[in-house]
Amino acid sequence: MRILPLDPSDAGTVRACHEIHAAAVRADDSPEPTRSVTAFRTRLTRSRSGSRTQVWFMPGAKAGTVAAWCRAELSTQENQNLALLDLVVDPARRRGGLGTALLRHAAGEAAADGRGCLRGTVQEGSAGEAFARQAGATQGMTDIRRVLELRAIPAGAVASLRESGEKAAAGYSLVRWEGLTPDARLDQVAALRNALNDAPRDASVEGSAWDARRVREHADAYVARSGMRRYSLAAVHDASGEMAALTMLSVDPGVPDWGLQAFTAVARPHRGHRLGLLVKAAMMEWLMAAEPRLERILTENASSNRHMIAINEELGYQVWGRPFRTVEIPVASVVKP
Repeated sequence: MRILPLDPSDAGTVRACHEIHAAAVRADDSPEPTRSVTAFRTRLTRSRSGSRTQVWFMPGAKAGTVAAWCRAELSTQENQNLALLDLVVDPARRRGGLGTALLRHAAGEAAADGRGCLRGTVQEGSAGEAFARQAGATQGMTDIRRVLELRAIPAGAVASLRESGEKAAAGYSLVRWEGLTPDARLDQVAALRNALNDAPRDASVEGSAWDARRVREHADAYVARSGMRRYSLAAVHDASGEMAALTMLSVDPGVPDWGLQAFTAVARPHRGHRLGLLVKAAMMEWLMAAEPRLERILTENASSNRHMIAINEELGYQVWGRPFRTVEIPVASVVKP
């Protein structure tokens, strides 16, 4: 079994990785919209600010095909004990030892980098969950995906929700922008991303430290490279000028019927004013005008995040597909002496 490093400029191999990823999503009946090749390439090969990425693949039997691939993201800031893995095997080649070989290879590379734990996400009842269990993984937090079908929203419902949010959020104004973060908003966006550090997460995972540079080199760089259309909408406290809430959502031009929720955050001093509902309802109004081909929006929340789940359900989101769980495997249990 040959395991090779992926050259990000090798368009043919990247496309072959994309093909087996899409095949795996179909085989597992996974609640995940297909990414365009451009967005997939960026997700697969990019090294984000504060981390570096390694990707390996196993060639298929036919020239130009891929049998399996693995992506490892290694943070150079927080969580330096973890290697975050995505591992995909062509459904037609499963149970043939390819996944195990890639896992061992990734574990060896992680050990060489001083990492003690491999971390990933699997869907309940999937081949990935069975593989992780066999590899000795422990399960962590449960994430549930929900979808909002825009065509099923009753006429006037979004405007009514926005008005409800505005009544509770007197003293706040909405601002919005498309694409890259304006220079004047970088520090504010970093602060709202830091506000997410009190959201539910596994005990083994450290919070992320954001600043203006990381916003520009991480989130904005991904938008620039992937070609995604990103929409940002914030609530600003009129008296102080402080950004109090922010929601971001992206649309892949290659898959224009899907909107992908990036995150929604409300700064702790401003909670209790229904700002989460307000910015999300206002975002829906904006998107329905700006993206006429948009049909549905996908979001994901920890099952314990009751506050955000309540907002999403009020907006009309419905559970879509089986839950996902984080899994962790000690490097030492994979790399045998």
